[in-house]
Amino acid sequence: MTRDHRVLVTGVGAMTPLGADAPSTWSGLLEGRSGVRLLEEEWAADLPVHVAAGLTVDPASLLPRTEARKLDRAEQVALLSAREAWRDAGTPQVEPERFAVVIGTGTGGVLTTLGQDDVFERAGIRRMSPFAVPMLMPNGPAAWVSMDLGAKGGARTPVSACASGAEALALGQDLIRGGRADVVVAGGVEACLHPFTLAAFAQMKALSTRSADPEAVSRPFDVGRSGFVMGEGAGMMVLERAEFARARGARARGTLAGSAVTSSAHHITASDAEGQAFAMELALRDAGLAPADIGVVHAHATSTESGDLAEAEAIGRVIGTRAAVTATKSMTGHMVGASGTVGAMAALFALADGTVPATRNLDELDPRVELDVVRGERRTGRWSAALANSFGFGGHNVTLVLTT
Repeated sequence: MTRDHRVLVTGVGAMTPLGADAPSTWSGLLEGRSGVRLLEEEWAADLPVHVAAGLTVDPASLLPRTEARKLDRAEQVALLSAREAWRDAGTPQVEPERFAVVIGTGTGGVLTTLGQDDVFERAGIRRMSPFAVPMLMPNGPAAWVSMDLGAKGGARTPVSACASGAEALALGQDLIRGGRADVVVAGGVEACLHPFTLAAFAQMKALSTRSADPEAVSRPFDVGRSGFVMGEGAGMMVLERAEFARARGARARGTLAGSAVTSSAHHITASDAEGQAFAMELALRDAGLAPADIGVVHAHATSTESGDLAEAEAIGRVIGTRAAVTATKSMTGHMVGASGTVGAMAALFALADGTVPATRNLDELDPRVELDVVRGERRTGRWSAALANSFGFGGHNVTLVLTT
C-alpha cells in the first residue's frame, strides 16, 4: 500500500484590516475593499507617513481582560486566529506529542518593547509590567498558542522579516513530511503600528508618504506606486498529514503541495529576481508540478518599484505570462510577518472558489510588468494549482505551492 505523503490544509483563521476572521477577509478581497485608513491618532501627527492598515476590531476586546493584559497585541491576534483555524478544522483529536505549532513574525512584541521602555524612562523599573518579557519575546505567539491548544511537539518561531509567515507554513510541512508531527498549526502575525516603526520604515524610503486618498495609496504594479502601506494582522492554517486527516473524516480545504525557502545572499534590503526565481523553481519541483500547471499566482508585490519589478521578472521567467496574478496587499497593506500566510490563504480560496481577487488601484500597469495581473473585476475560472510568494528584507525568499 502506497503511503499518502500529502499535507492537507484543514482549517484557516485570520484577523486582518478587512475583517476579524477568515471569511470576512476573503469577502473583503473579493469585493475589492481597502483596509487602509488615515492615521488620525495624536502620535501620528508629526510622522512623514499618515496612512496605515489597522485591524477592524481591537483583539483585546475579544478576550477576557485578565487574559488580554498579559499578552502583547501580536500575541492576542495570533491566539484568536489560531483558535478560529482550530475550530475550522473541527478541533482535531491528536496526541500532544504529535502536534506542533509554528508561528512566524517580523518584529515580535515590538509594541511592548517600545511601550515598556517609555514606562522605564518615565516612571522607573517598579512601574514596568511583570509580563513584559513574555509579551515582547518573538516566540511569544507560538508559545501561547501551543499552551492554549495543548501542542507538545514543538513551538517554533521563524523570524525572516516579511517572509516569516510563509516560512512557518514551509516548516510545518517539513515537520509533517518528516514524520515528526501529524498536525501543525502554522502561520504568521504582526502588530507593529507605532510611530517608531513607521518612522524607521519611512526613513529607508519604503513607505508611501501619500495620504490624500488613503484607500488608493497601496497600488502594486501600478506606474504610480510610491511605496507600501504598513498593516497588521495574523493568518493561521491547520496542516495535517493526509492519512491522519482522512482517518478522522476531516474536510480538506486544499493541499500544501510544495514549498521552498532560499536566501539571495545579495543585499540586506534590495529585491533579487535570481533568488526569487530559484525559490519558485524549487517549490514547483518539490510539488512535482510544471510551470504550466500553475493557474494562479499570489504575488508578494508590496507596491515598491524595485520589489514589484524584481518579482515580475522572476514570475515571468519561471511561470510565464499565462497565470492569473493577484496582489492583495493593495487592499490589506503589508502585514509583514502575517502577509505570507494570508497570501497563501487567498491563493487557496481562489482555487476552491474559482475566483481570483482583482488587484485594487491598478489604474495603469507598469509596462515593464509583463504579467497577466487581474485588475478591474475579479476573475472566475477553474484552476488546480496556485503559487504564493513571500520575500523579506535580508534576502529571504519563500514560495508555496497549493493545490485543490
